[in-house]
Amino acid sequence: MKILVTGAAGLLGTTIVRSFARSHEVVGLARHELDITQHVRVLDAVNSVRPSVIINCAAYNDVDGAESNPVRAMDVNAFAVRSLAAASERVGATLVHYSTDFVFDGTASEPYGEEDVPNPQSVYATSKLLGEWFSADTNQHYVVRVESLFGGSAFGKGESERLRGSSLDRMADAMLGGREVRVFVDRTVSPSYVEDVATATRSLLTTGAPFGLYHCVGTGRATWHDVAIELARCFSLEPVIEQVRVADLSFRARRPQFCALSNAKLAGVGVGMPTWQNALSRYAAARIGQGSC
Repeated sequence: MKILVTGAAGLLGTTIVRSFARSHEVVGLARHELDITQHVRVLDAVNSVRPSVIINCAAYNDVDGAESNPVRAMDVNAFAVRSLAAASERVGATLVHYSTDFVFDGTASEPYGEEDVPNPQSVYATSKLLGEWFSADTNQHYVVRVESLFGGSAFGKGESERLRGSSLDRMADAMLGGREVRVFVDRTVSPSYVEDVATATRSLLTTGAPFGLYHCVGTGRATWHDVAIELARCFSLEPVIEQVRVADLSFRARRPQFCALSNAKLAGVGVGMPTWQNALSRYAAARIGQGSC
C-alpha cells in the first residue's frame, strides 16, 4: 500500500508513520508541509501522492482553547476532514480518521459502544463529531475513536515537546521526576496506547475488515487514580498523589466523567486490544528501558 499520513509529526502520527513504514510506502506530511485546512492544497497533495490510503492524524486537541477559538477547532477537526474525504474519493483511497470519546456526554454507567448516540458537550467534542460525519461520507472509511491517548514520541525529548504530550505522559514525567501527581478519582477512562492503535489500524487495513466506526481503546476501564497507581507499580515507585474530582473543578469545556469505551466491535472483526494494564506495562518498560513490569 501507498499511504499518506497527515499530522505526521504529532503524538499518534509519528507512531503511525514508523509502524506502517516497516512494510509499506509511506508519505508523512507534518503541519508545516501540509495545512489540511487549505482545501486546494489538500486536493493537490493527494492528487500528487496518489495514495491508496489516507490516515489523518492531524487534530486540534486543546479542549478548553476550542471554547474561545471555535473557528480553528472546526476548521481542523471538521472542515479539513471534509477536504480529505473529497480528496480520497477523487483518487479512490481509503480514509482513516481518528476521533474521541468526548463525543459522548459521560452520563453512562457502562462502556459506550459504537451504536450509542453521541451527545457532545463542548466545541471540541462537536468539531470531532462533525469530522466523523464528514469521514463517513466516503465509500471507503474507518473512523477510529481513541481515548486518553498516550505514548509515542512525547518522552525522551525536550521539555517543550514533553509538555505537548498526553495527560498520561505528563503523569509519568512527574512520577519519574519525584513530583506530586494530581489525578481524578471520578473520571473513568479506557486509555489508548499509540502502539496498539497503530497495530489495530494496520490490521483493519490489511485484513479487509468492514468499513465503518470502531472504538480502539485498551480493554477494560479505570479511574485516573487507578491508572496512576498501576503506572507507579510498573515504575516500582511510591507515588505522591493528590486526589481531585472533576465535579469540584471548573473547566471552560465540560469533560465527560464516565467515558470508557467498549472495543467489542473491533474484537468482533478479529482485532483484539490488550488490557490497559498490559499497555501501561509496555509503555513503562519503554520509558525506563527495562523489561515489562
